[in-house]
Amino acid sequence: MRTFLLAPLLCRSATLGAILSVILSVTVPAPALAAPGPGRGGGLMGVMGGEVVPQDCAVPAIRAGRMTSLRSFHRAMAECADRFWAGRFAAAGLAYTPPAVQITTGDDSVCGAITGSGAQYCPQQRTIVIRVTEEDVREPFRMNLAHSVAHEWGHHVQGLIGVLSAQSALYGAASDDARRLLNHRLEMQAECFAGVFYSAALDSIDPGIGWEAWMDAVRLADESDIHGKPRNLAFWQNRGYRGGATGFCNTWTAGRDKIT
Repeated sequence: MRTFLLAPLLCRSATLGAILSVILSVTVPAPALAAPGPGRGGGLMGVMGGEVVPQDCAVPAIRAGRMTSLRSFHRAMAECADRFWAGRFAAAGLAYTPPAVQITTGDDSVCGAITGSGAQYCPQQRTIVIRVTEEDVREPFRMNLAHSVAHEWGHHVQGLIGVLSAQSALYGAASDDARRLLNHRLEMQAECFAGVFYSAALDSIDPGIGWEAWMDAVRLADESDIHGKPRNLAFWQNRGYRGGATGFCNTWTAGRDKIT
């Protein structure tokens, strides 16, 4: 499982209790962090449960050793994720704008240097950056590559509904431990959003690995100080996948044991 990076955000002081009111004020009439029960509430985060409608996406096969094949795959994944989230925002009565997508083999992106071998979201530029490595070209792991797009699209969704700005508002005045937990809540919600996307599009993506086997792979990934324990990343991704709705992705009021 690749390392996902979120570009640094501008920070201002705020109290921890303010995060809900910050989000609510951005997304009225849709609560971004509140997670009411089935059939209650509205907006993107107010919907829980319901029938998942499969989404058909034309995601091509990957030919090992062909950079053009990987680029075509990522573009098709981006089109699939964009169509899915545009539909979810429309159903919630919220405005949606797609991110830009940059596919690169280099060390730089529109928001600075790329560290590691993974993807990142540039919030100020609203751009998802996908870095394709030589290993990706030589031995492409289809689900891992798909997740590069799905996870970073989750960050874009967070930006649109006000989560990124609210997290940033808390980050500046927070202690090191509190900052770590804020990062974990952010990353695990993006994982959950990716799972929601998979609930509709996974069969169409044809990942080449069963869901439980993928969850096992996520749980066995290297631990990241920014992202948190792999078992919790798997928990939230699976929660989004099984629930099929963003209302299941409220990491902001979850207990510490689920976000460390």
